[in-house]
Amino acid sequence: MEEVQTFAMDVDRVAVWSFIGYLFLIIMIGIYAARFSSRGIANFFIGGRKMGMLVVALSAVVSGRSAWLLLGVTGMAFEMGFAAIWAVAGYTVVEFFLFFFYAPRIRCFSEKRDCITVPDFFAARFNDKSGVLRSVVVGIIIIFMIAYVSAQFVAGGKAFESTFSISETQGILLTTAIVLFYTMVGGFLAVSLTDTIQGIFMIFALLFLPIIAIVHLGGFGIFYHEASALAGGQFFNPLALTAGALIGFAGIGLGSPGNPHIIARYMSIKDPKKLKLVAMVGTGANVLMGLGAIITGMVGRIYFPDVSLLPGADQENIYPVMANQHLHPAMFGVVIASIFAAIMSTADSQLLVAASSLVRDIYEKLIHRHRKISQKRLVFLSRSVVILLVTLSLLLGLLAEELVFWLVLFAWAGLGAAFGPTSILALFWKGATKAGIISGMIAGAVTVIVWIRIPALEAWVYELIPGFIIATITTVIVSRLTKKPDNVDALYRDLKD
Repeated sequence: MEEVQTFAMDVDRVAVWSFIGYLFLIIMIGIYAARFSSRGIANFFIGGRKMGMLVVALSAVVSGRSAWLLLGVTGMAFEMGFAAIWAVAGYTVVEFFLFFFYAPRIRCFSEKRDCITVPDFFAARFNDKSGVLRSVVVGIIIIFMIAYVSAQFVAGGKAFESTFSISETQGILLTTAIVLFYTMVGGFLAVSLTDTIQGIFMIFALLFLPIIAIVHLGGFGIFYHEASALAGGQFFNPLALTAGALIGFAGIGLGSPGNPHIIARYMSIKDPKKLKLVAMVGTGANVLMGLGAIITGMVGRIYFPDVSLLPGADQENIYPVMANQHLHPAMFGVVIASIFAAIMSTADSQLLVAASSLVRDIYEKLIHRHRKISQKRLVFLSRSVVILLVTLSLLLGLLAEELVFWLVLFAWAGLGAAFGPTSILALFWKGATKAGIISGMIAGAVTVIVWIRIPALEAWVYELIPGFIIATITTVIVSRLTKKPDNVDALYRDLKD
């Protein structure tokens, strides 16, 4: 039997220095933002609500994508072709409407009621003086976020291992150290600025790579002709998938209004009147990155007709392999940087959300609710909590790798099902009550966890869809049966400009 020869990546010294230059830039941004973020907890966690239009647009988009776009979507397109477009279409459409309708309301309310975190918003919206609602929100965030951050660290370790020939453990430690430094030192400003730069890296890489690969192939006509012959002629058919898969892909976007690291961007913008422009920029970035990822995977299938030709026989390696094969070493370094950009932009954002939940919502608002704590102490505690959360995430990543990746599969869905429908109802329905919101959050999170544990259900449709629906129904029913806050009219008025 003839042995199949897999593609081996050869990393040039120029690529290494290009990547090191990217890391140096990220570290410098953390140092630059340190003074601003040290002024107070609002600066540390939402940038003092002083973020510009471009920063909010790109950081909101990039923080929600992670390595799933660069590795997962390209691998998906490699396997199923243009039908992978539905995974991109789902979140692109939802986030467009979030920028237009959802973001202005939560930005307006959060400023009027001094809300810094997502638990802050829910507690203020429903007069949660007991702290029960705030605690439920924090609990769900911590459960999913630690696993989510751990997975990003492990993904970084694997990327370092496959690209620069160091051990996975060394790669995990290096990824962790970089994210820890600029997140702890620079806070939200550093995270948002790095996300913006990382977004530009990702857009550039995802547009440039497939164009060069198609040119090397002989042009778009040859690409279309050869791709059309794949998968029995269905490779270019956007409907070449089951109804359940189509609904599941399109429903991915339902997670966006429930992921706190995306919502925090809406709360941080300096001028909420510019959110319509933000919607245009953010949607444009989503479209360009999504199409770039899909075309990269599709053209990669022509160069590598069998997945066994890829390193580790893993389709998710198609993006770095194509970059290594078709780009100048300096550009390949940029592509590798874009992978780490995706990983780090998600990990740093999630760390800030988790840290803010513990410091702002548990320590300041619950444990010491009757004491005034200095801003300097709160910032110090915030940085200390970031270190603690990084340590926990690192340990989980090193000791329970399989568990981490099992959890991250439904982390997006769990957060989306718990907070997506409840935050939308809180923003747009005066009849929502605290009991209804708590019930909906718990119902959504539990549904996702149970659904993914039953193979027949998991194979039928993405767990976010039933979780979102059940959370919505539960919130409405329980709200109808329970009492609204006494000052609901005043609270609801604060949601509008």
